[in-house]
Amino acid sequence: MAKAPTTQTPATGEPVRKRAPRKPQDKAGPTDIADPVMRSEAKRAFVWLGMASLLALAVLLSESLLIIFGGMVFAALVDGGARLLGRVVKIGRGWRVAIVLLLTVAFLVWVVLFAGSQIADQAAQLPATIEAQALRLFAWLQEHGFAADTASLQGLIERALGGLSEVTQAVGGVIGAFTTVFLIVVLGIYLVVEPRLYQRGFAWMLPTDQRDYFEGTAQLMGRALRRLLAGRLLGMTIEGLATWLMLQLYGVPMAALLGLLTGLLAFLPNIGAPVSGALMIMVGFSGGSDMGIYCILVYVIIHLIDGNVIVPLVAKKTVDLAPALVLGAQLIMGVLFGVLGLTLADPMVAMIKIWLEREAARHEPQPGS
Repeated sequence: MAKAPTTQTPATGEPVRKRAPRKPQDKAGPTDIADPVMRSEAKRAFVWLGMASLLALAVLLSESLLIIFGGMVFAALVDGGARLLGRVVKIGRGWRVAIVLLLTVAFLVWVVLFAGSQIADQAAQLPATIEAQALRLFAWLQEHGFAADTASLQGLIERALGGLSEVTQAVGGVIGAFTTVFLIVVLGIYLVVEPRLYQRGFAWMLPTDQRDYFEGTAQLMGRALRRLLAGRLLGMTIEGLATWLMLQLYGVPMAALLGLLTGLLAFLPNIGAPVSGALMIMVGFSGGSDMGIYCILVYVIIHLIDGNVIVPLVAKKTVDLAPALVLGAQLIMGVLFGVLGLTLADPMVAMIKIWLEREAARHEPQPGS
């Protein structure tokens, strides 16, 4: 290797080595920062820009992330059923998961084959019945001095019935957003078959000193989610069956449809009960005042049992959420993501609360420190 040429200083005569000419790749580029303070600040700026980019990406992919969370909720639901079955039947977890999935499919097939035609016929009649009762109520208000625009009310009713028609059509067999439901179910099955595989994979991406904390938080979230969903299913089953039986005994029209709607809407706390109650009462008054009063009594009795027995029983074993907090989350998620966001708002708030409580406990000063 050739040495750099040398010269002698005029004062001492000692040789002085000349610097070799710098190669182009050794020269400072536009992104090289010589000042260490500026270099540190630039790194911080890039970190903040990266966080902002991740936030923007999360907003862009929010619907996909919500579908993934829906898959996790479905997986927790199946896993809870498998754990409950394990208390009765001592078989492997894989067999228990398969049994729960088969029972779910069998129930859906039964609804479609045996109850589908009846419910579909009732669903087709429900919008016209609701519209007729709303117009009767409006006429009664006008007779008692309430001034309102008939055309405006008619348009409001039609818009409301447009959403109601979509719900009843979905109940009657026209399944909306089939792709979303299919993806949630498939993701849920993958997650519930091998949950530890995905949990370990996510933990592997975290620093080693954070993995035990993540494992503990994930276990708490899974336990609370299973119990929350078990309570929801218990309430849905009791409210749906009780509504159907009590309305059927009195001969209320569309009893099967109203029972099914009451059971499904029971999954939505704060919102589901008033909506199902309003539908039940309006259908009841279509058969006369006595039937309408009976439907009011059915609504009150069922929701008194739900509020004083089922909800306290579930709240003792799950995350105790403030009703206003859940309602606010439902309104926001419903506006952003529609029915899917409205459905998943409650479990999401529960998971966020557990995470915040874990973070608060983690940073609390220890006694004696």
